[in-house]
Amino acid sequence: MSDQFEKVAITKLPIRLGQFLKLANVVQDGFEATMRIQNGEVKVNNKTETKRGRKLQALDEITFGNKTWCITTAL
Repeated sequence: MSDQFEKVAITKLPIRLGQFLKLANVVQDGFEATMRIQNGEVKVNNKTETKRGRKLQALDEITFGNKTWCITTAL
């Protein structure tokens, strides 16, 4: 995992990448999420992801800009 990341607890996994970006307040809506993802601005586990529907699981790392989030499970 990255040295600098923010943990995000998700109660129901998997979560789709577009939903995660909205939940983490990275984008304002689904349209913006789609555009950012399709433009190659989002990485999942250090690989550029272009599918908004990518299903994320616990311990996945999402990077956008200079910030990285790590998905954890909420109890």
